[in-house]
Amino acid sequence: MKVEPHRMTMAAILGMAMALGSETAKADPRDYQFEAAQPQIAVSPSAPLAIRLIHVPSGKALTDAILFQPKLEMPMGAATMPTKITPSTPDGKGLYPFVADVAMAGPWTLTVSAKVQGEAATLTGKVLFTAVASDPAGSRDHGHGH
Repeated sequence: MKVEPHRMTMAAILGMAMALGSETAKADPRDYQFEAAQPQIAVSPSAPLAIRLIHVPSGKALTDAILFQPKLEMPMGAATMPTKITPSTPDGKGLYPFVADVAMAGPWTLTVSAKVQGEAATLTGKVLFTAVASDPAGSRDHGHGH
């Protein structure tokens, strides 16, 4: 009779471990990827840009992540040039918008962290953007200097 309670306890522990195992199995940060909604952004003091946080196994964009600590920088050789970036209101469909002061054309890197419901780990990722200067109509000389 002493063996039966032990078996029941082991079964309960095993059941809880399996339930917890399914929760922690999805907690791998490699299961998530940040991506640019549009990789090209405009040079502007209020350039809009947006990212998605994708759950890689399902291919679906997360709609309820909490993004924080956004940092937008332009690589300048061994150094970087940071700029001001402000989060905007997410659309509830998986798009997380920002407004940034993008002063120069070229490559920019957004580093951002996120908390995902049900995940213990904080996710941090980098998203690459390319800023392009707007060319007012009629000012194009296509590099010919005319």
